[in-house]
Order: sequence, then structure tokens, then C-alpha cells
Amino acid sequence: MFFDNIDDVARIAGQCGTSIFIMPKSQSVEIKNAIVLQPEGKTVITIEQVRSVINRLNVKQYNNQFIIIRPAELLQLEAANALLKSLEEPGDKVHFVLITDTPSQILPTILSRASLFILKNHDWDKIEASDKVKALAKKLMVAKGANLVDVAEEISRKKDGVRVYAMEILGVAIEMMYKTYLLNHKKVFVERLPKFLQAYEGISRNGNVKLQIVANLC
Repeated sequence: MFFDNIDDVARIAGQCGTSIFIMPKSQSVEIKNAIVLQPEGKTVITIEQVRSVINRLNVKQYNNQFIIIRPAELLQLEAANALLKSLEEPGDKVHFVLITDTPSQILPTILSRASLFILKNHDWDKIEASDKVKALAKKLMVAKGANLVDVAEEISRKKDGVRVYAMEILGVAIEMMYKTYLLNHKKVFVERLPKFLQAYEGISRNGNVKLQIVANLC
């Protein structure tokens, strides 16, 4: 879903247990009495920060409580995993608000638990990745049958760090799909998203790169 006005974030988030807002890093968001999770003197949001918030939420909430996580892509892996149960069952008065400009860097397990909202009035053309990665991501988006096998083999031939490489390519493809849909509203791009998320998650769990790509994207 798309939204036009930053002032609507609090209202939209209040209707969801867990929401992800895709907007520029520089865009400020104001939600009264919110708990804010962000890097504190570090480059990541740590599991200790997450546990501290979860402990606070274990006390019964009588008023709406918003937890802003920004930038959400900086959640440490252990921190993200520690949040999963809370994101899935936040409680009637608890609202998690994840803010990012790179949804491709958020764990698929988190994406699958959230409602997604994209700011309309922004230039989404820029994607931070090498030309090679973007080219392979575009190939994956349209590949079928034997062509899909060929692209999977090309990705798998990377000698070092093939798993990270494949996840980067899939992540960029996911981001391209979101942004392409935003620009032209062709549903085919978002309809294929679940398959790409499954492939990403399978590889992140040490699944065979070629097998996960072919099995999930066919």
C-alpha cells in the first residue's frame, strides 16, 4: 500500500500490529510517546536493545505503545530473530513501526509478518548495488525454465562468498520489484515477491544456492 503524507504514519501504524514504512533516511517521523530503537554509538541495533524493549512490553499496556525501529535494516541478525515472536503477536495496544529505505536488506521472516507502506512522493530509481549485481537481479526477475537454470548456474559459479552474493542479488531483485510496481503499478512484480522471499530465506538458512533459486523461482 502507498501513502502520500508523512503525517499519516502514526494513524496508519495505529491500525497495524507491525508495519514497515519505506521512506528516505532523512525523512523525520513524529509519533508521541514512542520508544525508539536505533543504533546507539554502534553501527547496528543490538539484541540487548531489543530485549530491553521486549521486557518493557511484558507489562500490560493500557494505552497504545509505538516502538519505532529505525533504520530497520540495521537490526543485528540476533536482534531481528529475537523480535520475531513479538512482531507476529504484538498485543492489542502494541504497534511496531519499522522504517527503512532498503527493504531488500530486511529479513524475509520480518517482511512476512508486517504490513508494507511505501511513500509515493520520492524518487525510487536509485538502487545501491554494482552493475553486475543489478544485471543478474534483472535476469532473475524475468528468467523462466532453462534460462532460470542458466542464471542460477552463473550465480553459483562465484568462487568466494557465493551465499552472500546470491542473497545480495535476490535482495536487489526484491527491491527492484517493489520500486517497479511503485512506478508502473504492474501487479506481476509484486505477485512474484513471495517466491523471491522464499529463495532468499532458504539460502540464508544454508540451503544450496542453485537449488533454492531454481526450486523457488520456477
